[in-house]
Amino acid sequence: MTTTFEAGQALPTQTFRVTRADLVRYAGASGDFNPIHWSDRVAGSVGLPGVIAHGMFTMALAARALDSWAGGTGRVRELGCKFTKPVVVPDDDEGVTVTVDGTVKAVTDEGVQVALEVTCGGEKVLGQPKAVLRG
Repeated sequence: MTTTFEAGQALPTQTFRVTRADLVRYAGASGDFNPIHWSDRVAGSVGLPGVIAHGMFTMALAARALDSWAGGTGRVRELGCKFTKPVVVPDDDEGVTVTVDGTVKAVTDEGVQVALEVTCGGEKVLGQPKAVLRG
């Protein structure tokens, strides 16, 4: 399926619920078993406000949003960001919500440039995110 994009186009907001169970599954898939991603005691001992999501997991949520907007997998050509604020995930069944908003910056022969805003609790969690979709 081909999706048509235009510069200035606001893309539909994508929301993702993140729970501790998601962090456990991601740890198994990625091999990142750092206890800051599952132990409140360890997270607190290093100055974190609680267990935090893996930065790459948060970035992967942005990639999922991009794939959704593009109409299928394999359309993300480039994705980069800085991890500026951790996503704190409480020890309950509700978890937290990560929101991904996007706006088409430009459509060129090189691809579709998308400006992203990735937030949790109203605060930006990824800094300077940039993405390019295959045209």
